[in-house]
Amino acid sequence: MGTICYNGVSREMTAEEQAEFDARQTAYKNDAPNRKLRMIKKMRQERLEATDWMANSDYTMPDYIKTWRQTLRDLPANNTTESEYDALLAVDSDGYFSNSIWKQPTE
Repeated sequence: MGTICYNGVSREMTAEEQAEFDARQTAYKNDAPNRKLRMIKKMRQERLEATDWMANSDYTMPDYIKTWRQTLRDLPANNTTESEYDALLAVDSDGYFSNSIWKQPTE
């Protein structure tokens, strides 16, 4: 059984507490794909919002930005498995996202 700590006092969990803990751990693990998809959508939204100003009528959005924005909008439909989510969320040795979709193109 596991140990619980409250106000600096440690004690063994009761069977009921252990069962609840295990159920929460299982639910958390089972929700991993949804958490990853939420993160992808949040990152996508941030990038779309950062370039929304280019859609103003007094600015002509370059085609490469239009293409990139469309690719961002299509991410959820084109990536539906947890392994695809993992590829989108992969980081390099410096801790930066390594998938090129996250970098705004310059041309």
